Amino acid sequence: MNRQHAKVTATDANREFSKVLERVIDGEVIVITKKGKVVATINPATEATLDAGAEEARRKAAWLKLKKRLLSQKPLNLGKFDRNELYDD
Repeated sequence: MNRQHAKVTATDANREFSKVLERVIDGEVIVITKKGKVVATINPATEATLDAGAEEARRKAAWLKLKKRLLSQKPLNLGKFDRNELYDD
């Protein structure tokens, strides 16, 4: 797929977002500018980016599950100890 790049101001992208998305669906990479500076790009999604998004969602879910479990556990009252007690000689 031949990807073309097009610059669009943030104001125009906001006003005509559905048109910008249609251009991206057609394979264009849209570069968003604000006050003449590039601030973002919108790229067509690929299987790799979709898979990465799914992986990120799985990681976030696993982290939230772990965090919930750890917060529900009662802390162990081990008392004070020093570094030397952590290691077997």
